[in-house]
Amino acid sequence: MQSYVPPIDDYRFLLTEVLGFDGAMGELGLDVDADLAAAVLDEAGKMCAERLHPINREGDEHGSRLIDGEVQTPPGFAEAFRDFAAAGWTALSADPAYGGQGLPFILQLWLDEMISAANISFGLFPGLTRGACEAIAAHASDELKALWLPRMISGEWTGAMALTESSAGTDLALLKTRAEPQADGSYAVTGSKIFISSGDHDFGGNIVHLVLARLPDAPPGVKGISLFLVPKYLAGADGAFTVRNTMSVGALEKKMGIHAQPTCLMNYDGATGWLVGEPNRGLAAMFTMMNAERLMVGIQGLGIAGAAYQQATGYARERLQGRSADGARGPVAIIEHADVRRMLLGIRAYVEAGRALSGWVALQLDRAHRHPDAAERAKADALVALLTPVIKASFTDMGFEAAVEAQQVFGGHGYIREWGMEQYVRDARITQIYEGTNGVQAIDLVGRKLPLAGGAVVDGYFDLIAADLARSAGTPVTDRVAAALSLLRETTLSLRGAGIDQGGAAAVDYLRLFALVSMGWMWVRMADAAAQRDTPLHAGKRLVADFFAKRILPQAQGLAASISAGEDSIMAMAADAF
Repeated sequence: MQSYVPPIDDYRFLLTEVLGFDGAMGELGLDVDADLAAAVLDEAGKMCAERLHPINREGDEHGSRLIDGEVQTPPGFAEAFRDFAAAGWTALSADPAYGGQGLPFILQLWLDEMISAANISFGLFPGLTRGACEAIAAHASDELKALWLPRMISGEWTGAMALTESSAGTDLALLKTRAEPQADGSYAVTGSKIFISSGDHDFGGNIVHLVLARLPDAPPGVKGISLFLVPKYLAGADGAFTVRNTMSVGALEKKMGIHAQPTCLMNYDGATGWLVGEPNRGLAAMFTMMNAERLMVGIQGLGIAGAAYQQATGYARERLQGRSADGARGPVAIIEHADVRRMLLGIRAYVEAGRALSGWVALQLDRAHRHPDAAERAKADALVALLTPVIKASFTDMGFEAAVEAQQVFGGHGYIREWGMEQYVRDARITQIYEGTNGVQAIDLVGRKLPLAGGAVVDGYFDLIAADLARSAGTPVTDRVAAALSLLRETTLSLRGAGIDQGGAAAVDYLRLFALVSMGWMWVRMADAAAQRDTPLHAGKRLVADFFAKRILPQAQGLAASISAGEDSIMAMAADAF
């Protein structure tokens, strides 16, 4: 496997020529410009390339192990995490009130991309910790925030989320873990949770679990779920957190991929915890963390796709096989063959559009949190809510598809472990499943996000795209994206007020169509910027934009036709006929 090269030039292009970063930061009153942002990303890229990527393969080979009830992560992981935290990367976008650096979220999201490209298993440790911090910051008492946030943000302590039970997967209304109030204001939490990523490790320090559980008088269903902060270690008489809480790792899940990541079955046996937020309002509090994680998981797909592209392109340049198209030369590098180019360009077209779209969404997140105008904050927050399931599902589908295509470029060598491609395929697969399967994300988009504000949010988003297309009218890329946007508007109207079966039958195709148009929008913006200069980077953008418009965007027509076919062909067969 070749080394990993962070895409800093691409980040700089997006910051300075596509996304209007300096103007956005000025509007928010932040003293950060594109030069500083690129310098931060450059340093982050060095950490990912030089520290995290070299331990990725051994992490996959060795895996995390459970020995005498204690998790041991692969060699080098504990040391790498301490170096990562000491360099300040765990605090990058966190609140300065608790020791964070408060930098724009676009830097956080692109750091997540580079971490995922270099070592996806490692990335879950800081990623889940950040999500836990966001939930605590948004919902916990001032006392809990003051005690737990500074050491989690610094990386001294880490976090995990504990939702899933064996009998309650997506349907959290079925969960059975209970929490009994104690005289000192704490709670005794009892139950078992499965699939708990980063549930335990050997990095040192505390591990803070956010656990969904029911109070004794809780109403049934999701309205009776509360959220509790349950740490691995409690404070002793001297104030040091050295007293082991009554929680344990029952097993490590044996998984298809992300072998270095300890995915735990956790047992809580009257473990001491504290209520986060209001009683019976735990799901709303947990969704703060879940939505943050859904964006992160989407970026995991983007990171793997980018890394797979790098590896496959390097191999295609070096691998000699077959003759040139005119038959005059041979053997030639396989990158000369049309089918190999098709695969590589397909991956690149998704990756670069996804990178741009993720940056745009990250800027909306900063607007939602920092804009001085409350109406602008609300508008940006609604756009993030609309795009979150799209990012999570489409980017992770893209990540898996890209890993498979890149593996195909390697031919038989792609199936052999030493080249690293089969690890990308295995690691990417989970991203389509956890934090809500991609089918669930699609149903969320159609059933919950399209109706936001009576449809005004999605209409406003389409209007943003249309305004950019109008400014760029007449180019082949723009005209094709405009046609796809028209199809998307028509299918959106057809799904308003859709019943459960109609929405469920259309949802996955609709989300894919939505993502294609959104990526096409980004390609219009990038192609317009690239038309202003004639460097190799800009020339490449123009060519890939043309490929996306001609070879990928036509999928929109088939998706729209599938959506318009309705649910009859799906629902007609009786259940016992399957």
